[in-house]
Amino acid sequence: MNIKEIKEMINLMNENSLMELEIEKDGMRIKLKKGPFDANGFSGPIVIEKEKVISSAAPVSRDFPQEPAKPAIKTVEIKAPMVGTLYRSPSPEAPPYVEVGQILEQGQVVCIIEAMKLMNEIKSEIRGKIIDILVDNAEPVEFGQAMLIIELI
Repeated sequence: MNIKEIKEMINLMNENSLMELEIEKDGMRIKLKKGPFDANGFSGPIVIEKEKVISSAAPVSRDFPQEPAKPAIKTVEIKAPMVGTLYRSPSPEAPPYVEVGQILEQGQVVCIIEAMKLMNEIKSEIRGKIIDILVDNAEPVEFGQAMLIIELI
């Protein structure tokens, strides 16, 4: 899928007053969703779902035993809902809110983003296992930048 196709999907949503659209094409799934915004101009972390699709279309060799198919791993990126500076803990001497390998509960604080001298707690909207943390402590983040990768459980 390319940007032109995504823009066409957004236009389709706007023209038909759709609030949500989900399309799967060539092993890639995209989900577009409109939602109400709160007073700060954002509705929370942006979550993009990615699903790894394992294709069985490859030719099978008769010389080697076939490996059993691995189940698809469904991962989600938690993205920054605003521009600011990310902090992984509530204070410099406190432990981080989350670590790689930790089970993340829905509503759990994952980090703080400082924007215009305001500290905004960023909470998870999903439950899963943290696979990767993509942003270091005290590092600037952009709107929509991936901060964490979560495996849904």
